[in-house]
Amino acid sequence: MKILISPAKKMREDVDSLPYADLPAFLPKTEEILRTLQAMSYEALKSLWKCSDAIARQNVQRLEQMDLRHHLTPALLAYEGIQYRYMAPGVFSEQALAYVQQHLRILSGFYGILRPFDGVTPYRLEMQAKLAVGTAPDLYAYWGEDLAKSLLAESSCIVNLASKEYSLAVSKYLPKSVPMITCVFAQEREGKRIEKGTLCKMARGEMVRFLAENQIDTPEEMRHFTGLGFHFDKEQSQENTFVFLTEPADRNQR
Repeated sequence: MKILISPAKKMREDVDSLPYADLPAFLPKTEEILRTLQAMSYEALKSLWKCSDAIARQNVQRLEQMDLRHHLTPALLAYEGIQYRYMAPGVFSEQALAYVQQHLRILSGFYGILRPFDGVTPYRLEMQAKLAVGTAPDLYAYWGEDLAKSLLAESSCIVNLASKEYSLAVSKYLPKSVPMITCVFAQEREGKRIEKGTLCKMARGEMVRFLAENQIDTPEEMRHFTGLGFHFDKEQSQENTFVFLTEPADRNQR
């Protein structure tokens, strides 16, 4: 079983807490992306990143000084988004860290796919960014079937905790014989499912922590997840879609 998650825009360097284990599997392709970015003007990069001047200046400086092989941070500790804060890998036991290294994979527009202890450096590049690399018109085309092939070489069961932006880079290349189980986290209000971005990110992080702490090996066991007040809803779930519901926070205030 391989569990897919998205990266986060906000990143940090941490070369002291835990050592990285390996370089990313697709580093030569990342180096080609880096050369493409380094050849772009400031204005083109800012437009690509869709960010403020402050963030653009920070990331242009990163590009100018970027070293993909030295002073690296384990990917699991490098990302700082909501999902990663609720996952809280910094307090994982050794057993939980071993679990995620075996089962968890982080999708990335820059690196393609990462194991938790692959060494990375801070970057800014979303999978859906309109970046042409070589003859590929965008990153989806650039990575092509490489990411799906990499996953299938390790497992024939994929659990999707990634956003649509990232999971699309894998799902479109999976054969129909390979199940990709997507987890949906939603609030139930007046008979309707409402998916809120922040809450979904929180739940995905909590789910990874639940899986790691309990050493979950099969999708069926995932149904016992109850973090953040969620519960598995059998009626709304399907074979390859696991729906977890929680009540709106204001339910008791009515």
